Amino acid sequence: MARTTDSDLAPHELRVLVAVADAGGFSAAARTLGLTQSAVSHSVRGSERRIGAVLFERGRSGARPTPAGESAVAHARRILRLLDVLTAEARGAARYDAAKGPLRIAAFRSAALHLLPPVLQRLRARHPEIEPQVRIVREVGRGTAGEVADGKADIALATLDGSVPLPPGLVASELFEEPYALVYPAGHAAPRSLPLVDWAENCGSYTRAWWAAQDWIPKATVEAEDDGAVLSLVSGGHGMAIMPALSLAGAPNSVEITDLGPERPTRQVGHVTTPELAGSAVVRALVRELRATVPRGCERPQPLGSAGFR
Repeated sequence: MARTTDSDLAPHELRVLVAVADAGGFSAAARTLGLTQSAVSHSVRGSERRIGAVLFERGRSGARPTPAGESAVAHARRILRLLDVLTAEARGAARYDAAKGPLRIAAFRSAALHLLPPVLQRLRARHPEIEPQVRIVREVGRGTAGEVADGKADIALATLDGSVPLPPGLVASELFEEPYALVYPAGHAAPRSLPLVDWAENCGSYTRAWWAAQDWIPKATVEAEDDGAVLSLVSGGHGMAIMPALSLAGAPNSVEITDLGPERPTRQVGHVTTPELAGSAVVRALVRELRATVPRGCERPQPLGSAGFR
């Protein structure tokens, strides 16, 4: 039987690290865990000693993870989640139903609004003991994939060809290719002459080259918070926009949508998870339902053959 070593951290020590990071201090973490502050401090000091790095910056305002601490907490979240999955699936296997328990999903706004609802409806019908938990995350910076890397989500719906590389240690697979279109106030005779309405999540590497080559697209004069606000502004006659298909699902009759032609930009939408969770029953169940769904106006890609998602 394998023995633990002086450098091993026990699950309860990992929970302390996560609690301190989430609560922002030792006292708050102690209240969350039902421990004394001295017990939390002792646990963190022991973890730091075994890891050989300072994990938290202590101050009057609380405790903040150092770069080493951020890495340790992210790994701790992922390890604790795997322990939860191990327990749930082992119990489920004994009853011939391993697909049960929480499933944490991170999704960007349009995917959460227009892709996930029918997927989750079918998932619940087939696996009523799975408990989906959806968080909407802006697809900027590390975006939804960063939630998986940090151990805050089991699987993410993400744009796979954005300007920020996928965090290391994750696996991804494409679901469909989402085309962009021109949207403008209904009945406008010269929509390309209108001001541009845009939002921060709309321009990654998938559109930048095409965008730069279009001399008719002006610099954005209106910046909105998200794609829903963009569509509302366009509907109100404040300009035109270039938006992906999911963002245009259910667009009102007060706007018109025009195809941008054969050279139109597209973006890849896919799912991202960890290699360990890729084989879990809950993630595999969701992936099956995602693969059965291609939103209207989008195209299914050729199979990528990624391990762990069949």
